[in-house]
Amino acid sequence: MAKTALVPIADGIEELEAVTIIDVLRRGGVQVTVASVQTLQITASRSVKLLADCLITDCLSKTFDLIALPGGLPGAEHLRDCTALAEMLKKQKVEGRWFAAVCASPAVVLASHGLLSDRQATCYPSMQEKIPHYNPLRVVVDKNCITSQGPGTALPFALELLSCLQSSSVAAKVASAMLVDWKPV
Repeated sequence: MAKTALVPIADGIEELEAVTIIDVLRRGGVQVTVASVQTLQITASRSVKLLADCLITDCLSKTFDLIALPGGLPGAEHLRDCTALAEMLKKQKVEGRWFAAVCASPAVVLASHGLLSDRQATCYPSMQEKIPHYNPLRVVVDKNCITSQGPGTALPFALELLSCLQSSSVAAKVASAMLVDWKPV
């Protein structure tokens, strides 16, 4: 059975991060659902229009192997303010399934909902004071949580997501085909 991932999006998310996560996971054979917490079409932080597969409310009865949040502002704030997404993330953590965030989202979304109280994590460096157990590495894996710093770390972050979901050999094959020098965390 194929692994599944949910990538929530909202107006103002960082498109480089969102598209990188979606692309790398799909290259690695993961079934990715892109769900908007607002309307189906959103406008990302650099005015790129993205079209979601569905709305987050369409995903409430589904279980995903991974929920991965792109960052960017005000996108991360819109993700944080979505009650349905917050409940899904809390359930993901409690049930031991993967949850992940990059850039502003570890601080703005995960920390705001208490999901990092017992995890080391990283985020966009200017927001590190919001992370209870900040780790300055570019990509951090702690238990079932994966975090990363920003647009420049989106590719190693996405490959780490793939490695955790599928295997390091699958991630290495995807990285090699993309001409990326990557090693697991």
